[in-house]
Amino acid sequence: MDWMKIGQAGLLIMFIVVMFPAARHWSKNSPKAEAGDWKAALLPLAGVILFIALLISMVR
Repeated sequence: MDWMKIGQAGLLIMFIVVMFPAARHWSKNSPKAEAGDWKAALLPLAGVILFIALLISMVR
């Protein structure tokens, strides 16, 4: 079982090493936020939260 954990840790480190340059490129070349972006992002999140609240209220 210990070798399994060491192998998983090695794979995680390899994944981070491989993905770091791509993530840096994405953060440098990402589009800049505009005025309505927060509203556009919060509206679906609010919908999901209300849907989960509805599901929880139906179970009680």
